[in-house]
Amino acid sequence: MFKRFWKKQESEKKIDESTKRTRDSFFGQITRLFDRKELDESTWDEIEELLIQADVGVETTEKLIEKTREQVKRNRINDSQDVKEVLEQEMVSLLNVDGHNGELRLSLLNVILVIGVNGTGKTTSIAKLAKYYQEQGQKVILAAADTFRAAAIDQLRIWGDRVGAPVISHQPGADPGAVVYDGFQAAKSRSADVLIVDTAGRLHTKFNLMEELKKIKRVLEKQDPTAPHQVLLVLDATTGQNALFQARHFAEAIGVTGIVLAKLDGTAKGGIAFAIADQLGIPIKFVGTGEKLEDLAEFDPEVFVKSLLR
Repeated sequence: MFKRFWKKQESEKKIDESTKRTRDSFFGQITRLFDRKELDESTWDEIEELLIQADVGVETTEKLIEKTREQVKRNRINDSQDVKEVLEQEMVSLLNVDGHNGELRLSLLNVILVIGVNGTGKTTSIAKLAKYYQEQGQKVILAAADTFRAAAIDQLRIWGDRVGAPVISHQPGADPGAVVYDGFQAAKSRSADVLIVDTAGRLHTKFNLMEELKKIKRVLEKQDPTAPHQVLLVLDATTGQNALFQARHFAEAIGVTGIVLAKLDGTAKGGIAFAIADQLGIPIKFVGTGEKLEDLAEFDPEVFVKSLLR
């Protein structure tokens, strides 16, 4: 229990550190606006403009402002700091998307399919996930189903060695479905708890590549009708609204149970998290907080919002 409490504190610290650039820019300016004794129409316009600049998006920003102002009016709130608290509550509520809780099935093999576009930090995120589950006492196996690039297979093997997780792979150009099949069988025979499947960094505009993702999913379903148990989409927080565009395509093509928001520490526009949750209804499960294996944090909406507006 103490270990869990310590991990939660560590996760909160990582989130706080990773939001520094965003907090020091747009959200920091929003926080300072609430130092004013009164919030007039021009103040609300400034808040709206800053939220949009932080990549929250026009539609989501309008929703946040409208709901906040409704609450303020209904409850006759005049104090600026109290108004700020209402905004925080609305932001947290927006991020609290219902979805698969991500908890592992006990005594059963858990299959996690990881998808995303090249350059998002997908392979690194897989290594971080492996480390995360290992620290929970789980035995993890990786499957290198990105067979289009020899470098991708080698990269996953390197990360597998670093984290101490076996990597099931074939030769470059092999059928990804065959790799996934072998990975599942290896995970079962070795009594693994978690199988994490890497996939090619597919361009979301390529129909045939999306079809191959669906094929991989079908291969898994034949081994276990409930698999994959999680489909995690890795998005690069630094790409802003383009990440939202990618997420929409992947969600429509294969279904996504959760988001891994990588490189959050490298952007001043962390507001994209709100747009993703609001526009797609997909929960953010993890955030990348740095380059080291340990730099992965469970996403906590309340901690995230508090760190942005403190």
